[in-house]
Amino acid sequence: MPRKLQKGYFVRGQFVAEGSELDLELKRELKGGVQVSKTDLKRESAELQALGEQLLGLRAALFEPLGLSDKLVDAVTEARRITNFEGKRRQMQFIGKLMRQLDEDSLQAVREALQVQQHGSAQEAAALHQAEGWRDRLIADDAAVGQWLSAYPSTDSQQLRALVRQARKDAQPEKPGLAPRHGRAYREIFQLVKEQLIHA
Repeated sequence: MPRKLQKGYFVRGQFVAEGSELDLELKRELKGGVQVSKTDLKRESAELQALGEQLLGLRAALFEPLGLSDKLVDAVTEARRITNFEGKRRQMQFIGKLMRQLDEDSLQAVREALQVQQHGSAQEAAALHQAEGWRDRLIADDAAVGQWLSAYPSTDSQQLRALVRQARKDAQPEKPGLAPRHGRAYREIFQLVKEQLIHA
């Protein structure tokens, strides 16, 4: 059985097989720089498509300020609507293609928005810790209610005082030795305080 001939060429008396490491190196030299391999392009393309897929779950408050092209915004909106598997797959490929047209600044903005959604911004985290601290102080100390109302006068004082009374009542153990329990009022104080802190 005749041997299948390998494709390639000779350079300075040496056979260079097509697709070999030496072949790629010689082609890079010819082009005068480092050529991006097909594998690298494919990996980058897959990464951008995955980034595009994550855009589908990005909440509006983070998505809108990105200033993406109308074409990409429409493509993402359409992809959210599609339920057919094959249709969704094709739409995601289209989104990937549009993502490849974005400049590095836009891509970085998308990555940062996704990061904020996944882990919350530092400001939100600080507000949560502050809200927890205020909630505990309000329940523990009557003076804290007055301090809160003078710092945040838009708070419904009657609602806050009623919630604090209820939270204190709920915290009393039913039997001696039992741990205090936290009822609905405890959670509602936290929500009320958090909303005020975020919108202050």
